[in-house]
Amino acid sequence: MTHEVKEIFAGETPPAPAALAAKVRTLAPSMTRSMQRVAEAVAADPAGCAALTVTGLAELTGTSEATVVRTARLLGYPGYRDLRLALAGLAAQQQSGRAPAVTADIAVDDPIADVVAKLAYDEQQTLADTAAGLDTVQLGAAVAALAAARRIDVYGVGASGLVAQDLTQKLLRIGLIAQAHSDPHLAVTNAVQLRAKDVAISITHSGSTGDVIEPLRVAFERGATTVAITGRPDGPVTQYADHILTTSTARESELRPAAMSSRTSQLLVVDCLFIGVAQRTYETAAPALSASYEALAHRHRSTPR
Repeated sequence: MTHEVKEIFAGETPPAPAALAAKVRTLAPSMTRSMQRVAEAVAADPAGCAALTVTGLAELTGTSEATVVRTARLLGYPGYRDLRLALAGLAAQQQSGRAPAVTADIAVDDPIADVVAKLAYDEQQTLADTAAGLDTVQLGAAVAALAAARRIDVYGVGASGLVAQDLTQKLLRIGLIAQAHSDPHLAVTNAVQLRAKDVAISITHSGSTGDVIEPLRVAFERGATTVAITGRPDGPVTQYADHILTTSTARESELRPAAMSSRTSQLLVVDCLFIGVAQRTYETAAPALSASYEALAHRHRSTPR
């Protein structure tokens, strides 16, 4: 477990039982292999693991008691006892409900109706996982910085670039000064101009996209408040982020690139940021929204024949 991951999740409120599986999916890529075995075991069989002592779970997973305790703490629990209580609660919830009827594995010969059902299920799971793993303290701090910002720069490339554009056009409509940058050269040259009271946001699912890390580093060094929206809370981008907003880790398949799921989770975070800022700046945001609607209204009216 890296030092960065320890710092990110230290002091968090233990996740609710329903959020445990989402936490495992989000954090598994940053765990050691032995910790992954513990996390996968508790997610796969919460009832069985809830009945085990720390020694029993260590023996079941071929790890050590220390590894089990470290895994519990990384998942957000003060100790193994707290994790066992959460596992018992999750098992009770699962026994009272029904298992999902579909998975997101799409085959090349699936009927289109099955494709729709599987994609809808996966989108729902992605949103649920992102909501469960989102640190609302970090989110609130990012919202406060955006609401008071003199200028906002958002960096993203590829699918994340589309999300960056979505965020900036929302912020523009409530009267904030925001720009999206997908060109890495322009991103850096703009980041050089940032100062305290400005905000820079990098959006990268992998957490290691150099084209968005570099401008965030420059903004960080210039004193701007920096935010990372990423699926890897231990990724390189986070070392330059004052606030880290974690998205669900997408599961890629042959017919469904990871960019599709990552975009879904990123858009949820973007919407949370926007609504939070609109709430904080309501006195100016509401008139600005009304003005933008009015300015575009004539474009949505039917043209008489």
